[in-house]
Amino acid sequence: MLSIIDKYILKRYLATFSLMLLLFIPIGIMVNLAEQIGKMIDNEAPLNEIVMYYVNFTIYIGNLLFPIFLFLSVIFFTSKLANNTEIVAILSSGVSYGRFLRPYIIGASMVAVLMFFMTMFIVPNASVGFNEFKYKYLKKGKQDRVTNNIFNQLNESDFIYVSSFDPARQLGHNFTFERFDENNELDFKISAANIRWVEKDSSYRLTSYKKRTVLGDTAIIESKRRLDTIFAFDIGDLTPVSYVAETKNLFELDTFIKDQRRKGASNINTYVLVKYKRWALPLTAFILTIIAVSVSSVKRRGGMGANLAFGILIAFIFIFFDKVFGVLAEQSGFSPLLAVIIPNVVFGCLAFYLLQNAKR
Repeated sequence: MLSIIDKYILKRYLATFSLMLLLFIPIGIMVNLAEQIGKMIDNEAPLNEIVMYYVNFTIYIGNLLFPIFLFLSVIFFTSKLANNTEIVAILSSGVSYGRFLRPYIIGASMVAVLMFFMTMFIVPNASVGFNEFKYKYLKKGKQDRVTNNIFNQLNESDFIYVSSFDPARQLGHNFTFERFDENNELDFKISAANIRWVEKDSSYRLTSYKKRTVLGDTAIIESKRRLDTIFAFDIGDLTPVSYVAETKNLFELDTFIKDQRRKGASNINTYVLVKYKRWALPLTAFILTIIAVSVSSVKRRGGMGANLAFGILIAFIFIFFDKVFGVLAEQSGFSPLLAVIIPNVVFGCLAFYLLQNAKR
């Protein structure tokens, strides 16, 4: 059962957080529009696609900044409580600091549940439209995927390779297809100068085709100038777009990662990092809430300004840690799990330390 004080603090918690979102997301939209409107006009982006882009932008960016907005909103309204000596009155009435934290934890739980469902099911759909518009109109001509030295394992026996791939033309260069038998010995190898997907015929066209079939100690060579054939893979799966993991929901992402592991994808850490960050995001709501309350519940000479300045500093440090370890996981083979755990452990320890000081 919630007491009057619990309801009062919880109401302020949720109201300030909602107000922070309503204030800063429109500002973010206006800043982005001012920056990108020239590219939208030059590339003749339709109005309806622009509107949908900013709907997706609101969901996509809002979800990324949820923890920061939550952190700053808790500091803001808790500092006001402290400046009005309301916290002193609550604690002087015999309420323990742990009991005082209860409505904050309830509020953090509500926001964490919202963040979980958004990041697992709603944001992936928004990410599709957001990124497609970005690469179609705002980053026109820039590659949205790896296009060189692409290797894929289709199943336990089939392997393919292309030295380069043009997604727009659905054309791959220096194509190789290898099949191995149950003894892990080469069964046959197909090579071609080019492989192109022919949409009209739903087939692949190989130029300078050559097939080498191994039969014991002998090999049979077959070659043709051009061959139309079919393969058990989608040419679009050769190299998924760089943001593909962001577009998968909770269940799709697990299946996708397993599939990419089987294929031997070189950028598997990027996909795994997305998965772990999604699971860790709701946890940050609790860590940042505790840090914010611990910092702002004590009345200081600088008042709310000093608390907000400290909060912004902590927010930037948190983002810095998150980005640094994220880049390490994507580029240097650093464990994606550790890349997510370390920033949360560091700030969890900071939250515990500040909480102990605040209790004094």
